[in-house]
Amino acid sequence: MKKRKDAFTVYFAGALFKYGELAGNLLLAKAIDTASKGEFSCVLPQDFEHREPGDYRAIRDADFKMLLDCDCALFNFDGLELDSGTVAEFMFAKSIDMPCVLLRSDFRHSGDQGGAGEPWNLMCSFHPRTETALFNPLADYARLKGSKNPERIASALAQKLAACAVKSLRKAVASKPLPKGGLQGARTIFQWAVKSRGRSFE
Repeated sequence: MKKRKDAFTVYFAGALFKYGELAGNLLLAKAIDTASKGEFSCVLPQDFEHREPGDYRAIRDADFKMLLDCDCALFNFDGLELDSGTVAEFMFAKSIDMPCVLLRSDFRHSGDQGGAGEPWNLMCSFHPRTETALFNPLADYARLKGSKNPERIASALAQKLAACAVKSLRKAVASKPLPKGGLQGARTIFQWAVKSRGRSFE
């Protein structure tokens, strides 16, 4: 799909270390682009990351730079334990008041908020300009598996999750920015955020 001039670029953060994660990220990113008719265009770190031994600082800096270049961010919060790199990127996004969505398709409840709260550690909750998108794919999978068409099932699940993500992304980008004291205040916050990553990132 051709990118719209008014499209928001979305930094799509999440684990990218095995087949299911890489394939799932790719499917969902495309589904979000389609579901939003190009309003949200995902940037996947896995498309740019090529790990070389000893090059860890450069990898970290490149990911943070990619995040800074985007308009908003989507964080995959699946798993009993959240991916630590994803959490670090979320905290950085919050330091610059970026609109964010915390997305979870894992129906298991973890963390310390009990059944009524969000299903992860409470330190990742209650942040301004942050929306939560929860989706339980199991019921849809049970309904779809009768088709015996793996590609159709995977695509249908991605479309349902994408619709949930797009709804929350629209809320996040429409949220009112925190007061920053005008252009100079915003510049100071941005400069501090960059400086806080260390000299190599500056």
